[in-house]
Amino acid sequence: MKKLFILFCFLLSGLVNAQSEQLAFNYFDRGEFDKAISLLEELVVKQPGNYAYFQKMVACYQQLKQYDKAENAISNKLKTSKMPNLYVELGYNFQLQKNETKASENYNLAIEQVVLQSNYAYSVAAAFEQKTLLEWAVKAYEVGKTGNPNLNFDYQIALLNGQMGNLEIMVNKLLDYSFSNQNNTALVQNQLTRFISEDTEGNFTNYIKKALLIRVQKDQDIYWNEFLSWYFVQQKEYGKAFAQEKAIYKRNPEGFYNIVNLAKFAMEEKENETAKEIFQFILENTQDYGLQIQAHDFLISMQIEEASEKEYPAIQQTIEDLVKQYGISPYTLDLQLLSANFDAFYLKQFSKAKATLENALTLRLTPRQESEVKMELADILVLDEKFNQAILYYAQISETLKNDEKSHEASMKMATTSYYKQDFDWALQQVKVLKQSSSLLIANDAIEMFLLISDNSAEDSTRVALKAFSKADLLTYQNKNEQALQGFKDILEKYKGDAIEEVTLFKIAQIYEKKKDYANALAYYKTILDTHLDGIYVDEALFYSAEIYRKYLNENDKAKPLYEKMIFEHADSIHFTEARKQFRLLRGDSI
Repeated sequence: MKKLFILFCFLLSGLVNAQSEQLAFNYFDRGEFDKAISLLEELVVKQPGNYAYFQKMVACYQQLKQYDKAENAISNKLKTSKMPNLYVELGYNFQLQKNETKASENYNLAIEQVVLQSNYAYSVAAAFEQKTLLEWAVKAYEVGKTGNPNLNFDYQIALLNGQMGNLEIMVNKLLDYSFSNQNNTALVQNQLTRFISEDTEGNFTNYIKKALLIRVQKDQDIYWNEFLSWYFVQQKEYGKAFAQEKAIYKRNPEGFYNIVNLAKFAMEEKENETAKEIFQFILENTQDYGLQIQAHDFLISMQIEEASEKEYPAIQQTIEDLVKQYGISPYTLDLQLLSANFDAFYLKQFSKAKATLENALTLRLTPRQESEVKMELADILVLDEKFNQAILYYAQISETLKNDEKSHEASMKMATTSYYKQDFDWALQQVKVLKQSSSLLIANDAIEMFLLISDNSAEDSTRVALKAFSKADLLTYQNKNEQALQGFKDILEKYKGDAIEEVTLFKIAQIYEKKKDYANALAYYKTILDTHLDGIYVDEALFYSAEIYRKYLNENDKAKPLYEKMIFEHADSIHFTEARKQFRLLRGDSI
């Protein structure tokens, strides 16, 4: 019984302490320091070794301007503890009283402890940083490194300099740290990316470029070519990145992984000439059949994008020749998918395309490969208006690859197919979930469809305008641009001023842009900017107008203010990063 009583008392004491701590911390967080102090004083007496209690008690004294009590508490602590960060606490207490001389004296005492024991740099620097005494924190790390060269504080010093606005020093320190600790390169690159994203003037990117170029010239280590290539990729300067990758390949001709990825990036960003150059380089320098097939696949895809109808038979023959050359197997699946896509979407040979894909499904494929075939087959079924069959395949993909981005893509396509067949309520249920997708593009598409359906159901319960829009949208998917254009123009005439007007203007502008009728495309984008300033397509109208002026009309003076408006008024747009990059280039920044 005596033991149980002692145990009970011990548990009760622990419970009381826990309650006192929570109450004290709550008062402290709310700024009620006069209420917190008495509780903290009791906790410090009961647990003198708990530094968190002590630190909060001192902070309360300082907030209540009871500096003498704070000084006595710290001084008494120093008599029993060897913790050098207590000198920082004491110095800060003097600083709060505007006694800079005594503050510096104690800060220097803390630094002297680091001189005696380099490992103290961690705790002393952390104490300085907590008080926003960043220069002193840097000094503590530098002294620690001097005393023990095996300690590397470049990363911490870099981030502190970043907080102080010394960005050039920060860049150099981060690069030094990454070279010394190459396993942490990704960590350094993530930090640099964060600062690049906040760099509105382009100065920071200049510091990185300058520092990397100096290292590439002075140090022959391949590491700096790789880092410079990474930098150019961040800036979407794929041609310059390729120059670095070729230099890397000459010294290490073992792998093509980065070069293949670089080609894909260039292709995705419509930098077709650079992408072609990279893929040709791959074909000339690799014996790997898989890489050769990838290169052929992407080269033909770009050729298709730029081809006229009279060139289609030659392209079809090229694809068939490649399939014969490499054979039908899981390894040539990309070529088989390309063949089916071209037959269906460009030659309208649906039966041939389906036969190619159904044959592919008989091969020994991985679940992901099988899903890729089913996705292509479903896309073709939508093109042929076999909606229910298409939805079945999309559902199978979603089930097979649960929680995968490909699953989300299939779900989005399933919602779009339901929308094409004018089952709007089911489509709406699908996109409600997809608005939370981890893929920014899928989430963005889901939000657009959700708004399209919900906005045009509220005004018109019969959804007559939405049905007409869905029909025209399907014609666009089927590449029947003239019929789609007429359908959208009819909607614009019948439902002018309704909720559907803005998205219809946008669709018409996109069709004209696809037809390379840039004057009409710009006119419809301008109508959005003039009449729908609060709409959801303003950022896209600004961005695509700027792109037309810059890329196709060579009128940079008209593109520049549109990019600028994007930057300052639509920071949440998916086009923000590219708009900022192009604006800087047009402004003359060296990035």
